Amino acid sequence: MICRVFLKSKEEKELLQGYPWVFDNEISHLKYRADEKSEWKNEELAACSVEDGSPVEVYTKAGGFLGTGIFNKKSKITVRLIGSDHADKIYEDIGKYWEDKIASAYNIRQLYYTFEDSYRLIFGEADFVPGFICERFCSVEGKVFLVVQFLSMSCEVFRKEILDALKKICSPDGIFERSDASVRDKEGLPQISGWLDGKSFDTQITILENGIKLGVDIANGQKTGYFLDQKFNRAAIGRFCKGKKVLDTFTHTGAFGLNAFMAGAKDVTSVDISPEAVEMVNHNIKINNAGKVMKGVCADVFDLLKKYESENEKFDVIILDPPAFTKSAKNIEKAYGGYKEINLRAMRLLNEGGILITCSCSYFFDSNTFYDMIMHAAMDSHKRVQILEKRGAGPDHTVLLGYPKSEYLKCAVCVVK
Repeated sequence: MICRVFLKSKEEKELLQGYPWVFDNEISHLKYRADEKSEWKNEELAACSVEDGSPVEVYTKAGGFLGTGIFNKKSKITVRLIGSDHADKIYEDIGKYWEDKIASAYNIRQLYYTFEDSYRLIFGEADFVPGFICERFCSVEGKVFLVVQFLSMSCEVFRKEILDALKKICSPDGIFERSDASVRDKEGLPQISGWLDGKSFDTQITILENGIKLGVDIANGQKTGYFLDQKFNRAAIGRFCKGKKVLDTFTHTGAFGLNAFMAGAKDVTSVDISPEAVEMVNHNIKINNAGKVMKGVCADVFDLLKKYESENEKFDVIILDPPAFTKSAKNIEKAYGGYKEINLRAMRLLNEGGILITCSCSYFFDSNTFYDMIMHAAMDSHKRVQILEKRGAGPDHTVLLGYPKSEYLKCAVCVVK
């Protein structure tokens, strides 16, 4: 079946700018025909006979071609665009099509990373492979493991082609799938995880980042087991930490704290609410011989900051790297309050001229809102703040123009007085 999706009037603007999604409420109607000789028939989206996972071509209301995507009526994102060519050209050699996209993403990473580095190889829509995430981990033994997430129908239907391309380009020792995210439920797909191709390895590996050994649990850790996007931000804090007392909050694996230790900090406390995370922190402290300087603490960061304030505890450097406090636009106000509270309390805990490294990984909490929050936290804590650096994710997390969701991470380095 050949199918065309027509948008409502003026709904093409974002797509022309590079946005890769078509939502159900943006669709006017569909046209389809059984083959090249048949007549075109109109259908409404609600009653359409197009099978989920089928290729469709997207057109403006006036009939201008916009691109080819994968259809999924189960999702509010009804079409995810996979290319700007017509479907017949894309499907002419679909294996090579995906191989070229993955090779392009791989080659971009070679500008910044070596074989021994771990990095995000494919960042979904930002690398033109919608709904697909691939992390490349290199263990200290030199083994390469890929952790993949097929998060949408638009990549699930090309599972074989994508995996074949990854094997050809990366020659991994093993591929572990972490398609166990709830977003697959919205796509009408089951959650799955495990080693692929019948191979099996220990899912707890050790990688080297910024000269630091880090344990990564690719099977049970958050998302793909480790947050690679902060690599260069972790390295950047070193200049502020020599001889300093450091508090590293929402630490996950202790990576920020270990970078502080490696830079010569005199005392480092790394905090997380998860006992499993703190267990990994303690493991990482041990394998880096950081025990004389660094400790892991299992606690609620909000409660601990209050406790430190009541005890008049002071630090020279504080790192705030919380999980996303909002994953939707409707909860921004509540998230603002949470971000403001931890920043306000951190500012009060800093010695005069102390350094605050504060982050947000929520796209919906955009840069303007983020820096407004820092300003109001400073006002309410009666502090003056100078921002030294505005940072984001590493170059392995490419930003696609026209797709603002790809620019999600904010990291501010501040002096608090």
